[in-house]
Amino acid sequence: MWTCKNLWKKLAPLARSSSTLCRQNARGVVLNNERRLPLVPQAHMSSGTPGSGGDNNLYYLLVGATCVGGGFYAYRTIKGDKERYQERINEIASRPNKVVPEQLITEVPGEQAAETPQEIAPVTEDAPAETPEITPIVEEVSPEVAAVEQEDPPTTPEAEIAPEPVVGPAPEESVGTPDADPVVDSGPMLTEAALVARSVSEEAVEQPSEPALSEPSVEPSPVEVTEEPPAPVVESEPTPVAESLPAETAEPQTETESAAEPATVAPAEVPAPTPVEFPSHAPYLLIGGGTASFAAARSIRARDPGARVLIITDEPDLPYMRPPLSKELWFSDDPSVVDTLRFKQWNGKERSIYFQPPSFYVSPQDLEKVENGGVAVLTGKKVVHMDVRGNKVTLSDNTEISYDKCLIATGGVPRNLQVIERAGEEVTKRTTLFRKVEDFKALDKVSRDTKSITIIGGGFLGSELACALGRRSADSDLEVIQMFPEKGNMGKVLPEYLSNWTTAKVKSEGVTIITEALVKAVSFKDGKVEIKLKDGRVVKTDHIVAAVGLEPSVELAKSAGLEVDSDFGGFRVNAELQARSNIWVAGDAACFYDIRLGRRRVEHHDHAVVSGRLAGENMTGANKPYWHQSMFWSDLGPDVGYEAIGIVDSSLPTVGVFAKATAKDTPKAATEKSGTGIRSESETEGTASSPVASSTPEPPPVPEQKDNYGKGVIFYLRDKVVVGIILWNVFNRMPVARKIIKDGEEHADLNEVAKLFNIHED
Repeated sequence: MWTCKNLWKKLAPLARSSSTLCRQNARGVVLNNERRLPLVPQAHMSSGTPGSGGDNNLYYLLVGATCVGGGFYAYRTIKGDKERYQERINEIASRPNKVVPEQLITEVPGEQAAETPQEIAPVTEDAPAETPEITPIVEEVSPEVAAVEQEDPPTTPEAEIAPEPVVGPAPEESVGTPDADPVVDSGPMLTEAALVARSVSEEAVEQPSEPALSEPSVEPSPVEVTEEPPAPVVESEPTPVAESLPAETAEPQTETESAAEPATVAPAEVPAPTPVEFPSHAPYLLIGGGTASFAAARSIRARDPGARVLIITDEPDLPYMRPPLSKELWFSDDPSVVDTLRFKQWNGKERSIYFQPPSFYVSPQDLEKVENGGVAVLTGKKVVHMDVRGNKVTLSDNTEISYDKCLIATGGVPRNLQVIERAGEEVTKRTTLFRKVEDFKALDKVSRDTKSITIIGGGFLGSELACALGRRSADSDLEVIQMFPEKGNMGKVLPEYLSNWTTAKVKSEGVTIITEALVKAVSFKDGKVEIKLKDGRVVKTDHIVAAVGLEPSVELAKSAGLEVDSDFGGFRVNAELQARSNIWVAGDAACFYDIRLGRRRVEHHDHAVVSGRLAGENMTGANKPYWHQSMFWSDLGPDVGYEAIGIVDSSLPTVGVFAKATAKDTPKAATEKSGTGIRSESETEGTASSPVASSTPEPPPVPEQKDNYGKGVIFYLRDKVVVGIILWNVFNRMPVARKIIKDGEEHADLNEVAKLFNIHED
């Protein structure tokens, strides 16, 4: 600044005189042309006369700013040139040259090794700070290679991602080695460095190498190698060389593995790479391994034969049917049924609970390779996060899989009573929440090892398990107790007279029924589970089965930003079962819009089949609405059963039309007539028991009135319109019931409507 001030003192008079001369010339020109220039008021920065101290300050300011700007520009230019020069030096140093540290150099006659200490490789941030095995290199070193620069280069972006020096023949250019350990970011760009190292090693591996020498001690800072191991050194003389692992003999590693494992580890110590068990991308991704997912996969493949479908399930099993777990499997005479999971239907035909054998599926690792696509199942994996915008999901092991179209069919988890959850570990481990194959196996073992089992719940599942365990108690001293808050079994679904009949039927199987039972507390005392009811009654048992309903699995809703219905639960979807443009939901977890009955959520096997099939069709572009009315069924043994459709709620008004039953009006006869046994695949919750008489008595068993309720149709009404139908011992008439609900018309005489089901035919 002082130089600028002195310069201004010399130039200011000249500038002022030049300005005065310009004004005089301009005035002369005006006078010569006999006209005057318009006078423009001039602003002065001081109150003094023109040309005084105020003008000097203005000139000082302008010229000073110019000088400062020019100086700053020159400084930046010089600094930039220096940085570009240093970047060039770093680039030369980062090339795959041979770097020989002072500690590892063995003197060669006639040659002088470099005196500057050098580092093998920079230390990475992500790699563990431990010293790997380093082998000495003894070779002929030229003076050009030994000459290294002493300047400490700054860390630059280019230096951070540059490949590490690879031991090999040195080029003519000198190698710059920093005195300090620069920090190297081991990010995704290191893969390029690995490729460079591999290419160099492939060229050098053709040359012979000598056996390795013993490992010397290294004094410099710890060295970490984060890329492919260096290639064997090419020698000009047969000098002993410590060879490292060739690049192509190393096992392929992921970026994370390569950043953490030293490259010079002996071959025997290199861990085997984790095998790829599944593809990173699936055109059709189905979350959940239940009935809905399998139905969707089958539908997708039917419409798109070359489709590649990946099913992810947290269970260890392939897709299977759940209804037999609480029905037919309990009535098998095969002692190995727990292992085979094969059951006999009422028509005597045997089958497995699995939809397809393992040979039907493609292995996940081959899904992308098979020519005509296929269905692969990834078992034992749980989806914990869903990125809707990025079209990808994250598994419990942090693995990510992207998709084009996705189906959520996560089903549900059994509910539990809060009093049981708060009761402690001893009670919890003596409680079964029945849902999966493991639950069936565990309860089967419990029923053989304990003396008392109490089932809490009077719905389909609770009544079904009560009958199944009650039948087993006939051959043992097992005590089976069923308690529920209603007045009768399935009291929330059946009319009171049918609920009373069902209660009597369960009692006839040897089950102790406790009605209007509200559990107040559960505890473990003296080796027994003690259940206290609100009315003061106490029940002591060895094991509890909680069958109090299903909670839809909607954990993915938060991460995916999907809507959960506040009234019915489950993912809220439209009539096409669509939650987003490329996301569908089916099965128990779907709260869909029924175009006839409004918003609903259904937990039955038939609904899982139909909704999964429809979702699969819509995933391939069908755009069909969900109009199908799913059905559910229950068999009270081979002689009494019913099928239901629509909204069957005992709180609704009902009209029942009954007729006398015949020998052919039984589930067993209907199954034998059809020859397919398909009814065992059409429901998820029902009641199974041993064979009984085919007649149906009136309210609390009155045998003399049994013929009045042998078979019939029960209509459930809402605003005088039929919204639900139960066919009691009437089979193969479900299409008629479905059409009645679909029409949604008022009927003046339901007795006439009942004639459509041919219940009065002998």
